[in-house]
Amino acid sequence: MKQYQLTIPAITYAGQGSIEKITEIIEREQVRSILIFTDKGVRESGLTKRIEELCSKNSYTVIDDLASEPSYQDVERVIEETRGASIDFIVGVGGGSVMDASKLASIVIGAEYSVRDLLQDPTIAKKYIKTVMIPTTCGTGSEATCNAIVAIPEKQSKQGIVNNCMIPDYVILDADMINHLPPKIIAATGVDALAHVVECFTSKKATILSDTYAKEGACKIFHNIREAYADAANMDAKMEMMMGAFYGGIAITGSGTTAVHALSYPLGGKYHIAHGVSNAILFAHVMEFNKDACADRLALLCDAVYPEKYNESVNVKADYIIEEIKDIVDKVNIPTNLEELGVKAEDLDFLVEAGSQQQRLLVNNCKELSLDDIRYIYKKLF
Repeated sequence: MKQYQLTIPAITYAGQGSIEKITEIIEREQVRSILIFTDKGVRESGLTKRIEELCSKNSYTVIDDLASEPSYQDVERVIEETRGASIDFIVGVGGGSVMDASKLASIVIGAEYSVRDLLQDPTIAKKYIKTVMIPTTCGTGSEATCNAIVAIPEKQSKQGIVNNCMIPDYVILDADMINHLPPKIIAATGVDALAHVVECFTSKKATILSDTYAKEGACKIFHNIREAYADAANMDAKMEMMMGAFYGGIAITGSGTTAVHALSYPLGGKYHIAHGVSNAILFAHVMEFNKDACADRLALLCDAVYPEKYNESVNVKADYIIEEIKDIVDKVNIPTNLEELGVKAEDLDFLVEAGSQQQRLLVNNCKELSLDDIRYIYKKLF
């Protein structure tokens, strides 16, 4: 029999008001000095206020000047701000970029290597500081993964640093943290989370362990994203989205995303298109391209999410999942044409070359992509 591995956060708290568990965590870990990673938008919205109050019995420092979609230099700069400080616990409060930076800080603060070094060889990483991740969106799944994504300006693209040392020690999924999340952010991060579960389920590296989380995450996201986007007061739908995103993060750690994410990285790296938006633009096109190699997997996913379709053919069920993806992107008002986002058709050669370099993810895709295949997919976005 095959062997499988799935590494997940040690302790996860979920539900409204679970942010109060920070006190319990601090006591359990005998924390003395805390570093809180966030961004100015999250802090100015008041989302860190209660967290800072709960940490106030200890020495704590807040870093809130991380750039959105940060480069590895941005992350190194904010980590440098901690030089000389004695830190024994990190709290990451924000979206994917903030949590990724928090995880990198946990393996770089106190180390002789840098973030740049990890881009060359992530296996050298060692965890120095324990972490708790508190997402303020419902989509990145970073709170559950061993990945950190940074921009590489000199390559006009992005790259993932992957090492199990970055798996968070604690996660808090509190729906109050997304109570006032703008619909635009629910849309982008929610479709990103949907891409995670569908890509992981159709990945070459999918396992019986990752499948469990991918299917459950898909059920939660397919059935709640439209409601969470359209009705700001629907906290049940938002909580389901948070859980679905978390399950998607676990699925990533056990399986891995594929060509949707691979081809989205140049869009974020060069044009600074939000990660979730770039994934949404590519999502249905990549799944249509992949369909002949993964129709059976899409049909199994359809059985899990839409059991009423069980007696339909494999082809019908695969098409239904793809049509639902299209409908969701349409209903949450994400642009589907790159020219609307400032990308020009003459940039196609750059996109093809940069996308083809994302082999860490492309090798997971159920269907091998040639340069012509990548060009074909990108051309459909104009």
